[in-house]
Formats: sequence, structure tokens, C-alpha cells
Amino acid sequence: MQTSAAAANCQVVQSRSSVSLTFGEPVRRELTRLVRFHTPDVVHIHGVWTLVNHWTSFTARRYGIPVVIAPHGMLEPWSLAHKALKKRVAMAVYQRRDLATASLFCATAELEYESIRALGFRQPVAVIPNGVRFDDVTLFSVVDGRPAAKTERTVVFLSRVHPKKGLLNLLHAWAALAPQGWRLELAGPNEGGHLSEVMGLAHRLGIAAAVTYLGEVEGETKSRAYARADLFVLPTFSENFGVVVLEALAHGLPVITTHGAPWADLITHGCGWWVDIGVDPLVHALREAMALSDDERRAMGRRGRDYVRRFDWNGIAQQTIDVYRWMLGRGSQPDCVRTD
Repeated sequence: MQTSAAAANCQVVQSRSSVSLTFGEPVRRELTRLVRFHTPDVVHIHGVWTLVNHWTSFTARRYGIPVVIAPHGMLEPWSLAHKALKKRVAMAVYQRRDLATASLFCATAELEYESIRALGFRQPVAVIPNGVRFDDVTLFSVVDGRPAAKTERTVVFLSRVHPKKGLLNLLHAWAALAPQGWRLELAGPNEGGHLSEVMGLAHRLGIAAAVTYLGEVEGETKSRAYARADLFVLPTFSENFGVVVLEALAHGLPVITTHGAPWADLITHGCGWWVDIGVDPLVHALREAMALSDDERRAMGRRGRDYVRRFDWNGIAQQTIDVYRWMLGRGSQPDCVRTD
């Protein structure tokens, strides 16, 4: 089993046929070739439902290779209800067997572990959070350059622009508050054309002048979007983890998110608000956050930044390696593995 960064090897599968890619045929062929050339000790699959995921599971099963499945929130109740008919068909045709024959699941939080158990799967579950790179020089130079005083404050949302993320609730809450001296910035990929619905609602509510869409942001541009803000909000209906919450905290931002995301620690560590899903809870949280002084919000941001240092990728990578070793009978059961 190769575990060092130097041993990493990325294989990109290409095809001139989009239909062929959709059905996963090039991936199936390439996986079969790779497995015959060098059989891996473990296959770790990220996500479910797609035929690419299915053929990966199928190939591993065919060659007797242990499989780890990380659902990444795709087995949460909200996600199961979204496009439910297609998912019921997929579950009947191939997905249930792929899930039932996995050796282990990897969940990012306790809520996702509970969702896996609720579907009847009894395999071991490793609960390992996502992480953030605290050795990223760009992150720290950008954050430390946040201006101490501004004439206008900013709330930022950064995630997929998708119905699951609760942006319509956020706009209704913003309209109810009509905060003076505040802007709302939205950033992230527009999925399924949902942005037109979001911006259309902003115009109908009369708040379009206060709402800006930044587009999809990555790298330093993303860090600067966080650093420019005074407050982060994720009004989501469902998250298995919500890595953007972690990123925002790492950038020293107080966070508002919902019970749809597993972030009760925001309350415990005094670095944000964890509220019920809906418009009214967002109104109350935003009002309270905006009423704080800049110094009080910055103090919350510092507490959040201290708290998320436990999510350093180096430690999380080591947990994952320990899980692989245990699966292969080469080590003791890690504390993160649940077998109940």
C-alpha cells in the first residue's frame, strides 16, 4: 500500500463521446486495465449515484479489492428526496448492491454516520472530517491583511448556487432586515441555472442593489472573498460536513449556518450561530451578528480560527492511512472507526 505524497499518481480518463463518459464506459475499461497491471490494496470511492462510481465498485468487487465509500452527503435525507425517482431506480438497479458490498464507509460527521445507519448499512464507518491547509501562506497573508475599519460591511455566501443551499431563504431574511451599510456577496458555481432564480427573487424583493454575484472563485481569489467579508453565512438545507464553514473559520470569519450542517461547535466555541432551517432563524442570527461591533466579530473570528486548527489536513490524512491499515489487518482499530 503506497501512502506517501511522492507515490501519488493521477490518471485522467478522456473520451470524445459525452454519452460514453456519462455511462462510465471509458472509466470501466481504464480501471480494468489498471487493476490488471497493478492491483491496489484498497479502492476509495468518493460519492454515489453516478455510473462512474458504480463501475469503480463493480471492478473492485470483481477483483476482490476492499472498497471504502465516502458518500459526501449524497445519502442524507434531503439529497435522497432530491430527484427521488431517479435515485430509487438507481438504488434498485445497482446502488444498493454497491453500498451493501462496501467494506467500510467514510463519513465526515456524526450526522452522516447516523444517515448511513438509518439506511440499514451495518459495515464499519470511519468518521473523519474534512480539513484545511494551515501551511498555506496565501491564506495567512490574505487574512492578516484584513482592514481594521471599513465604511461598508459584507456578508459572504460561498458554495454551490443550488436549491439545497437555501439561498432563497437567505434573500427573504435579508429583505426582512433591510440592513443599512451591509452588502451580500454570493460566490460559487451556478448549478442547474439556479442563479437566475436567486437573482430574480432579489429583484422582486427590492434588494438587488445590495446583492452581488462574484462568480466561481478558487485559490487566492477565494481567500480574498473571505478576507473582504465580515461574516459568513451558509443557510443550507443539508450538508454532510460543509467545508466552506471550515474555510470561513480558518479565514477568521464568524459563521452563521443551519442545523442542516453538523456545526454545533459554532456555539460551543463561541465562533458563530447554529440555527434552525428557515427564514426567521436567519433573520434573528443576522440581526444579532450585525449588531455586534467590529471588535466583537473579530474576536469571534479569532476563536473560530483557533478552534479549526484541529482540522489540519496532515492529521486527517494520518487518520485515513490508519483506517486503511486496519482494514488490511496491519494495525489496530483507530478511534475514528465506528462498528456499532
